[in-house]
Amino acid sequence: MNKKWFGVILLALLIGIAGFNLYSDRKDVTSIENIGIAVNNDKTGIEQGEKAPDFTLKTIDGKEVNLSDYEGKKVLINFWATWCPPCKAEMPHMQSFYDGEPENVEILAVNLEEKEAKVSEFVKQYELTFPILLDEEGSVGETYEVYTIPTTYLLNEDGTVNQKIIGPMDEAMMKKLIKD
Repeated sequence: MNKKWFGVILLALLIGIAGFNLYSDRKDVTSIENIGIAVNNDKTGIEQGEKAPDFTLKTIDGKEVNLSDYEGKKVLINFWATWCPPCKAEMPHMQSFYDGEPENVEILAVNLEEKEAKVSEFVKQYELTFPILLDEEGSVGETYEVYTIPTTYLLNEDGTVNQKIIGPMDEAMMKKLIKD
């Protein structure tokens, strides 16, 4: 192939890439916005800045809890299991943090796919007093793409994802996350 055709193909490829990127950047913009009418394009998802997907789970006491009930507070959603050594190490730190009565902060500890009796025994052993939710089917863990435990999501007061932390945390780390 001669140099002329190579240049033409390269130029066409670059124009195509630029056009695709422009289209991708603009696909959420509506024509209504262009005439000055505000449109709410809140996106639900698990990425930073997105509105966290709402869910309803039962506590070990049988009470239904909705994530959306906690809007107005910062929320730590912690995914864990009783058999997980890092989760076991993290729980006393979470309890200590919770006992410090953090202002305007809630912990929701979501147990993944274990029976209520086993979770209740664990809660008693570790003397946990923050809400323990049961995700017996694992559907919430799946929605939040929890592949490693413990995994914690920090949500802002408006319910948007601030940060995802994979691995155990200690009390000092929790305080820093909430402060920042």
